[in-house]
Amino acid sequence: MSLWGGRFTGKSDPLFKAFNDSLPFDYRLVHADIAGSICWASAICKAGVITAAERDALHAALRELDKVAAADGDAVARSGHEDVHSWVESNLIAKVGDLGKKLHTGRSRNDQVATDIRLWTTAQLDTLNIAVQRVQQALLALADGELNTPAGPTVIPGYTHLQRGQPVLFSHWCLAYVEMLHRDRERFADARKRAARSPLGCGALAGTAFPVDRPSLAADLQLPEACRNSLDAVSDRDFAFETMSACSLCALHLSRLAEDLILYTSSEFAFVHMDDAVTSGSSLMPQKKNPDAMELIRGKAGRIIGDLVALAVTLKGLPLAYNKDMQEDKEPLFDAVDHLLLSLNMTVPVIATLKVDRETCRTAALGDGTVLSTDLADYLVDRGMPFRTAHEVAGKAVRLALHSKTPLHKLTVAQFNAIVGEAGPTSVRIAEDIYKALTLEASLARRAAMGGTSPLRVAEALAAARVMVG
Repeated sequence: MSLWGGRFTGKSDPLFKAFNDSLPFDYRLVHADIAGSICWASAICKAGVITAAERDALHAALRELDKVAAADGDAVARSGHEDVHSWVESNLIAKVGDLGKKLHTGRSRNDQVATDIRLWTTAQLDTLNIAVQRVQQALLALADGELNTPAGPTVIPGYTHLQRGQPVLFSHWCLAYVEMLHRDRERFADARKRAARSPLGCGALAGTAFPVDRPSLAADLQLPEACRNSLDAVSDRDFAFETMSACSLCALHLSRLAEDLILYTSSEFAFVHMDDAVTSGSSLMPQKKNPDAMELIRGKAGRIIGDLVALAVTLKGLPLAYNKDMQEDKEPLFDAVDHLLLSLNMTVPVIATLKVDRETCRTAALGDGTVLSTDLADYLVDRGMPFRTAHEVAGKAVRLALHSKTPLHKLTVAQFNAIVGEAGPTSVRIAEDIYKALTLEASLARRAAMGGTSPLRVAEALAAARVMVG
């Protein structure tokens, strides 16, 4: 059944029909389309277009169709209709006859599809929020376990430029991603506010000609407000773009997490070990254990960002109001949401089954002791030396340690003081207590300002994160 054939006498070219039809992908909007139609039936009943009995008959038939679609969505997709709206309308007419033809009074596919996508998007944003929360909870459990080990908190090297910088707690690393993901949840919640507006009743572009109470209709749709301008309502998809932008940022964060774990699980790092259930082997090399789940998550970030760019380019030059180009909004939106949700769901078991090699982590965190060079500079500053001078002294100490192949924390007091003397006249001297300062525990404990990696601050941050994440 065509919803627009009266003006036409010839048949559509089969190639054009295949090119034009959107049901193979927009069938996913069927439940939103039916929900919108149920509310529209109530709205036009209130407007005096149909009777209460007709409204009730439409409601009953639409709910039956919803059950049919729920039972076999693929059958809907294969039914041969132009789009999801024509599937609903033709099946509705088959059930209730000419009454089904009344339902579209005062409504256009333009405001109908805009409503469908908004309903679908708000529901998906809620689902994504929960999925991100589960990843956060897995990270919190891992952080808790590595903060409270029998041997004390797990320590790893912290990196800048992928070079060892300073020691940090492994739990601190976990909480960094908890924070990133929390901002993603905030973005999803913020995007939902703008997606949750009702275009229904805006018609094709100029608004409906019937006295529909659009704010009441929006409330029936469980959307907080109605769109204020009919041209804008039917022709913009900024809410979809904003949703996909939030998806892209979340995917980017997951990709960074994946990259860290891919590095940490390699033989060169060996900080963590992934479970067999989330890794694969090589068809040629028997020893291989590949972090495929994390590599796919890293790869899907590019796909999701590509979806965002595709929608941006589609919308960039469209005149008001609706244009058929906008049919291209759905597949990138569906794809971005689908693959982010897959990535989030896959991340949970990877994190939940991760095993941390605490001794390897600690050995790497200390290394040749050069990661403690900032602590050497801080020690000198505490005794009155200007930081720039202390930085120079610490750098020269690192050079001596590397040249002599002696760990920094094992240079003698005499060697340290000889370097201090080279820096110029000063009363500052290094004493035996330097060896207490040049330990992982002392280095961590000093980072006690808010947001730092000291065990005390990380314990506080973990407790606060549990409340924040929920």
